[in-house]
Amino acid sequence: MTPKTQQRQVPCEHGVITYQLTRKKVKNVNLRIKQDGSVLVSANTRVPAAFIDGFVRQKQDFILSALAKYKEKSELHPQIPRQYASGENYTLLGRNLGLKVEEAQSESVYTDGVSIFLNVKDKENFRRKEILMTKWLKEYQTALFQELISQTYASFQKYGVPFPTLKIRTMKSRWGSCQPDKGIITLNSRLIEAPRASVEYVVLHEFAHFIHPNHSKAFWDFVTMMMPDWKERRKELENIRMEVIS
Repeated sequence: MTPKTQQRQVPCEHGVITYQLTRKKVKNVNLRIKQDGSVLVSANTRVPAAFIDGFVRQKQDFILSALAKYKEKSELHPQIPRQYASGENYTLLGRNLGLKVEEAQSESVYTDGVSIFLNVKDKENFRRKEILMTKWLKEYQTALFQELISQTYASFQKYGVPFPTLKIRTMKSRWGSCQPDKGIITLNSRLIEAPRASVEYVVLHEFAHFIHPNHSKAFWDFVTMMMPDWKERRKELENIRMEVIS
């Protein structure tokens, strides 16, 4: 009996690729590369292991390129815990905004498009600064995503698509997801870092699943019809640290 999950190794031109194979009820062989260097493959139990090894070998250039990119980004941009102090940078809609923290009687957070201003009664109160910034960022996300949902819906209403329920959460391997049967679109909270044009692409991509609930040729033809420059918009998402899916 084939185990549900197993680790396999595939000799390739540039060395050995180690990957984790998970057997599940899927139609295709799916490849995912995590930021920690893990290579994950899922496939139906009916697919021979030798075929999957061959699939990984065919994808070796893509895999090694993605792993090298993650390593480079990790070295250039190490994950440093937030201190909520002046000088920290936040990325919003593709732009880097510096944080300016000031003591004030009235607490608030706002941006002028160049900087983010955090006014707080006690500049040394880390927890209070964290609460204010977290609340503001969530409100920023919600306002932006709701705006784009409404904007995109105007183009889909004629297809009989219901106005969707929006959910926002942090996802490790997807920018968004759609549940056509429940009328739900879920967007990755990290999308606020991407240029607006790229966020518009993700929203339209998920809306398109209400009409084509898969990634068939018909789906991509429909996306191209609705947004001819979607490939350029999607490419901008590569600049954000994220797991890679093929």
